[in-house]
Amino acid sequence: MIYFDNSATTQPYKEAVDSFVKVSSNYFGNPSSLHGFGEKAERLIMQAREQIADLLGVRSNEIYFTSGGTEGNNMAIKGAALMYRNRGRHIITSSIEHPSVKEALLQLETLGFEVSYLPVDSYGIIDITALEREIREDTILVSIMHINNETGSIQPIGKIGDILKSYPKAHLHVDYVQGIGKVPLNIAEHQIDLCTISSHKFHGLKGTGALFIRDGVHISPLLSGGNQENKMRSGTENTGGIVAMAKALRMTMEEMKANGGQLLSIKTYLMKELGEMEEVIIHTPVEHAAPHIINFSIKGFKAEVFVHALEEKDIYISTTSACSSKHTSVSGTLICMGVAEKIAKSAVRVSLSYKNTMDEAKIFVTAVKKTIIQLRKVMKVK
Repeated sequence: MIYFDNSATTQPYKEAVDSFVKVSSNYFGNPSSLHGFGEKAERLIMQAREQIADLLGVRSNEIYFTSGGTEGNNMAIKGAALMYRNRGRHIITSSIEHPSVKEALLQLETLGFEVSYLPVDSYGIIDITALEREIREDTILVSIMHINNETGSIQPIGKIGDILKSYPKAHLHVDYVQGIGKVPLNIAEHQIDLCTISSHKFHGLKGTGALFIRDGVHISPLLSGGNQENKMRSGTENTGGIVAMAKALRMTMEEMKANGGQLLSIKTYLMKELGEMEEVIIHTPVEHAAPHIINFSIKGFKAEVFVHALEEKDIYISTTSACSSKHTSVSGTLICMGVAEKIAKSAVRVSLSYKNTMDEAKIFVTAVKKTIIQLRKVMKVK
């Protein structure tokens, strides 16, 4: 099997799974319990919090555990909007955000908030001057993803942070789900106030994530009830998942240092080979893009047809975001980038991990060429 759908989810590290099983089996006490057995679980969570904070270059009291990227994004956006609504009700985002950001903002619009959606260029990158035009005194939040989950385009987070220095009322939220472990992001240096990560994107387990909330920034909690996570996110903690996430993040950061060059080499090879195919149109930019995502269209075929054809060869890629790939609607991200609807309907995504090899990439290229020929014969595409 060749698995090239790592932006949807990654295969958990064996070590992460082993950590989850060990902790869940041997330290299953409730971390909020007063007895010693519960305190052992609490200490494990504290240690994981410190490890994750250290890897992100932040303080341990700025890390709050969640169930993943969707909850983290909702928690950051809705929580900040509700907390600071008396300062203003204007929010800025881009036109190509993940559904967990888009839908959260649509809900806020029904509550009287005003949202400005920044356009992107043909590379999927926002125009900084557009941000400068849109920002105003009643802007309380700017939410921009670090790396686009469909095309891999990298947004200029540092420049955004610099602009917001002049607007102390406006907080910056960054969806770092696709970038973590692939493209470094200096949270402190870039003036980031809220930052979302999700464990299963870096070989941890599904159902676990974290939200960075900069010290001094306050948000209104979405989940109320107990005192967990400093009253910011009530509910009994997933101790095993949290410990496994810390281990997975450490291992991924080590992989990035050791094998980042190899990952980029594989992507460069794929971009070159795909770019030489007459039927292929590549949407991922050569520069200012993540080293693990390639988005491209195959002229004349619907995306789902090509995905299933490769699946028959035991090769797994995807169409758009995993959150919307089962729907037949065209990619809104590509449309915003100026891609024609007919071409956008043919778009597929390859997403790599440090586990992938150059040999797999070569097999994939051969399979793509053969699949195009086979489908043309079957479908009688000219």
